[in-house]
Amino acid sequence: MTALMENRSISFTHALCRAPAGSVTDGLRAVDQGDPDPVAFAREHAAYVAALRATGASVTVLPALEEFPDSVFIEDPALVLNGVAITLRPGAPSRAGEAAALRPDLVRHCAGVIDLPEGAVDGGDILCSDSEVMVGLSARTDRAGIAALRPIVEDLGYRLRLVETPPEILHFKTESSLLDPETVLATPRLAATGCFAGYRVIETAEGEEAAANAVRFNAPVFLSAGHPRTAERLAQTGYEVVELETMQAALVDGGLSCMSLRYSMPDGQGGA
Repeated sequence: MTALMENRSISFTHALCRAPAGSVTDGLRAVDQGDPDPVAFAREHAAYVAALRATGASVTVLPALEEFPDSVFIEDPALVLNGVAITLRPGAPSRAGEAAALRPDLVRHCAGVIDLPEGAVDGGDILCSDSEVMVGLSARTDRAGIAALRPIVEDLGYRLRLVETPPEILHFKTESSLLDPETVLATPRLAATGCFAGYRVIETAEGEEAAANAVRFNAPVFLSAGHPRTAERLAQTGYEVVELETMQAALVDGGLSCMSLRYSMPDGQGGA
């Protein structure tokens, strides 16, 4: 790619994060590569929060929840559109109470809260553009949940599109992220399905598929460290790239996107 794309920013005014619990050593994982180190995880998480704050956004860090080992991945139990929070229903049984635990904070920080009534939907399977909410089927997001989410999303002014995620992919956003309203970063495997028709697609470099779980937050694109060729592709295309360590989160199937719930409040509304 030699020509620079016009890279419009994805603007957020707020983010909610949750401190990692000591119990994160009991977090879910598809493949056991050892337990994360809670001290190292806390250090990586603090750097992540500092990077979000450096963009000018207001970032609130909620206290750790020891009873929920995966609760640091705060994006999974909720979605915020137009300042309104939607409590989701993550499909893993051990995470069933996380949305209820988060709800009082959503009431405090958002313009309203709507509860998903049935089915299973995990925030890691949701990718939002300016007008579209793409939801990928996975082991933790089912058709009943997507059907229940559709009217809520439509009432908030978005259209919802179901994506048939390849079964070997844990979450839709494990292998994709939005770089600007028209551009997606994705693995070649996910891009090949054609699910991003209508978007410009930048593919991750061979062997750097984990880089696909990036976050565009205001000006910079946050990218997991250790993916130099993908970072170079993004820089050459005109993006400001900030690399962050995510080694501990990766041990429990986490990444950059799931450690924050990012949103903007409507003009004149509060938020913290």
